[in-house]
Amino acid sequence: MNAISQPPANIIPAEHNSGAVTVQGLTRRFSNGPPVLDRLDLTIAPGEFVALLGRSGSGKSTLLRTLSGLDPVTEGHVSRPRDVAVVFQESRLLPWKRVWQNIILGQTGGKAGRERAGEVLEEVGLGHRGDAWPLTLSGGESQRAALARALVREPAFLMLDEPFAALDALTRLRMQQLVAGLWTRHRCAVLLVTHDVDEALLLADRAVVLESGRIRTDLPIPLDRPRRHDDPRFGHLRSILLDALGVHDDD
Repeated sequence: MNAISQPPANIIPAEHNSGAVTVQGLTRRFSNGPPVLDRLDLTIAPGEFVALLGRSGSGKSTLLRTLSGLDPVTEGHVSRPRDVAVVFQESRLLPWKRVWQNIILGQTGGKAGRERAGEVLEEVGLGHRGDAWPLTLSGGESQRAALARALVREPAFLMLDEPFAALDALTRLRMQQLVAGLWTRHRCAVLLVTHDVDEALLLADRAVVLESGRIRTDLPIPLDRPRRHDDPRFGHLRSILLDALGVHDDD
């Protein structure tokens, strides 16, 4: 997990813009090849949950790295909140520190820090594992800890980079439900990078499909929460996204 308390110099703080996240004309290219991101425009409102989909090479990871400040903005403009957090596919817990110490890594420790770590661990269902060593955690527990480490920073913008891809189906479903509940309580803006169309429909307010560095589809998801697969509208929206990804139900 990578947390950034201040935006890099080439990213404008969101106070100068009406949206939580605004990307305008963002272009990113490597060497002399075609642009990975091609004059991309995207806005994520405060408290909005957006899912980002696309085939491999479509620009998803590059956009995430740019928004997190890991890649520079050389063409175009990016505005985002000062306080952001990222949860990756790997939990990236330090094995030589106990779970609660991982949660407040880089923050003030002591009694107050441990109490705050305990609060967020309770919130993600790991209150009983604060003194455990990371290597004793299951895959699902590790990702819960990574979420806790992000939430302890109270980010205005949370980025999730395929955080459930390595989990089994049942654990993945439980983690999706956990994220839905956490977002309902915290209401930070969220960008979820995923290859899973159903996951996007279960969690997001909008699903954005990238293709060759540009937005091919920007689909609102007007489904009541909690979401259900047997909702007739779910199947219709699923077909739209699969079509945008070049996949058909009978493939």
